Amino acid sequence: MKVKLGVVYLLFVLIVGACRSEPATTQQASDLPNKAEISLSDDQKAAVVSTYADIVFASYEDSYETAVSLQTALENFVANPTEETHQAAKEAWLAAREPYGQTEVYRFYGGPIDNADGPEGLINAWPLDEAYIDYVEGMADSGIINNVADYPEINADLLASLNEVGAEENISTGYHAIEFLLWGQDLSADGNGDRPYTDYTTADNADRRGQYLLAAADLLVGNLDRLVQAWHPEASDNYRAEFLAQDADAALQRMLTGMGVLSKSELAGERIFVAYDNQEQEDEHSCFSDNTHRDIIANAQGIYNVYNGRYTRIDGTEITGASLADLVAELDADLATDMQALADTALASTKSLHVPFDQAIVMADYRPAVLDSVNALQDQGDKIAEVAHLLGLSVNTDLPE
Repeated sequence: MKVKLGVVYLLFVLIVGACRSEPATTQQASDLPNKAEISLSDDQKAAVVSTYADIVFASYEDSYETAVSLQTALENFVANPTEETHQAAKEAWLAAREPYGQTEVYRFYGGPIDNADGPEGLINAWPLDEAYIDYVEGMADSGIINNVADYPEINADLLASLNEVGAEENISTGYHAIEFLLWGQDLSADGNGDRPYTDYTTADNADRRGQYLLAAADLLVGNLDRLVQAWHPEASDNYRAEFLAQDADAALQRMLTGMGVLSKSELAGERIFVAYDNQEQEDEHSCFSDNTHRDIIANAQGIYNVYNGRYTRIDGTEITGASLADLVAELDADLATDMQALADTALASTKSLHVPFDQAIVMADYRPAVLDSVNALQDQGDKIAEVAHLLGLSVNTDLPE
């Protein structure tokens, strides 16, 4: 999503801090005790950076390949809309979210996903205003799809040009636009959206709805391919080459920044606590499909992947290598034990959340576990700052402005 700070984030820090034994504060190097002189070799650090680049490429390639499968399923659905092809498209969307969710940890340091020209806002922006895209309850003629006069032709270029025009919630592209077009509004207290497949057969503007769905898929696949190429190991002039050529400490700092910001601020704050505090399903990440619990787990898994230098591909192949965990273990056994324990706890806490998430944030029996997960992810973010300090680095775990 696009960063939303200000009052919401300050409220998150204050309220969560009040529910903890210790206040939640951004941990900087100056807050931490001095460590002994670091004796890691450049080769050791470079090996960790190389493993990271391999994992980034593999997970973006998996995201691209599952998006291509999603595109094929959408093409089949639009060509022959039935309950069966509709369900197959939904299942393809759910499968595509799994690898992409694990890539969110590669953000927040100005890499190819979210630099000035990065496609993040076209891929995964949320929450979206459904009425910007299509009809909603009480507004039968709303949205780009039903505005034939202003948008006579729907294609990928049009959707990209309209994304977030006029308001941050005016999202016209990406996973969640496709999600809405497949599931429809979630008007159920304990279920997902219930858009009928007949929206693509006999409903008003059924053909335009199909055109929109395919244009959004085309744009998604193209933007994911950009990221694959940016991290491709066979290229000599892409971002990966620059990343590996830079000073290893600078690369490690970027890795730790992505981990720390995602854990403490974006995932704990924007993606979990905001929904917990507001008790609104509109604030959950995948509200139309009720897949938010999987988004949260995948995000936490991505942090775990980077720290431990390990990623399991969609075909079951494991990418493994030298890791941050290895560096920490060599320098400080106690911190290594603490960090791994927090990583395990944070990931486990996300897996323990009640499903669906929109019920976890409103039902008294399940809300404590949600706050426990927020606290575990915050603690992990603080410990990541300690890891950075151990390596002679400093990271800010706040969301960038």
